[in-house]
Amino acid sequence: MNLPLYHLDVFAETKYAGNQLAVVRNAEGLSALDMQKIAAEMNFSETSFILSDQEKDGGYDVRIFTLDEELPFAGHPTLGTAYIIQRYIIKKEVPEIRLNLKVGQISVTFSYRDGEPDFLWMKQIAPTFGKKFNAGEVAVALNLDPSMIDTRYPVQEVSTGLPFIIAPLVSLDAVRAAIIDRVGFMKLIDKSEAKLIFIFSPETYDPANQVNGRMFDSHIGIGEDPATGSANGCLASYLVKHRYFGEKKVDIRVEQGYEIGRPSLLLLRAQEEEGGAISVAVGGRVIMVARGELM
Repeated sequence: MNLPLYHLDVFAETKYAGNQLAVVRNAEGLSALDMQKIAAEMNFSETSFILSDQEKDGGYDVRIFTLDEELPFAGHPTLGTAYIIQRYIIKKEVPEIRLNLKVGQISVTFSYRDGEPDFLWMKQIAPTFGKKFNAGEVAVALNLDPSMIDTRYPVQEVSTGLPFIIAPLVSLDAVRAAIIDRVGFMKLIDKSEAKLIFIFSPETYDPANQVNGRMFDSHIGIGEDPATGSANGCLASYLVKHRYFGEKKVDIRVEQGYEIGRPSLLLLRAQEEEGGAISVAVGGRVIMVARGELM
């Protein structure tokens, strides 16, 4: 088989920070079961598969798997996969690459520094807003006192291709104190289309950043992501819709992963257009860690 394999850190300013990603090229001959087994073996939160080095319908066919399921969209695999396509398939500076994902075609744009990709930005699909939740049941799911939920804003489902429960907390201490109560968490997500929860506060470790966030899911093996592009796209949409910073647009830096020792940096830009639609872009850097072959 001998398929090219790449190990990346995404939303990372340095190696061994950000969110780890494995990317497999020339995966057209693999079945969905093969991809699922490889993703489980890699044991990263997601593994992406570039089916072919050839474009199709103006983009590159890509599939994304977690340890136990295929995803229609995920943020750091989208950026990391686009990085591999630019560096190892196209091999020249291009302003944009499109990925054909299950959620649809996603555009990734590039800036360059000394001929190498610098910041990558993905434009996400228009957000949808769903169910709102009682602050008390969210507090139970997070093992927090209800006073730690910022009730000036709703706890709400948001999706830009993958749904999340977005929960505003009152402080960085509250974000740090959160520990998933599995019984309470399962009761919460049983009522929701979303199976993941993103919590945030406007207090940060690094004063250059505007938001600190954490993402939890229901998996026992990988229960917290160090950087989550899809969740941060939902967060950007939420901040605009609810005028969290008092405006109908945001251009901010979000830190994530500090609590688990993999500090990450995500850049968010979003604004409400005329007619009420919200446009969302999530950006960050990608760092190459290793490359080899999948035997």
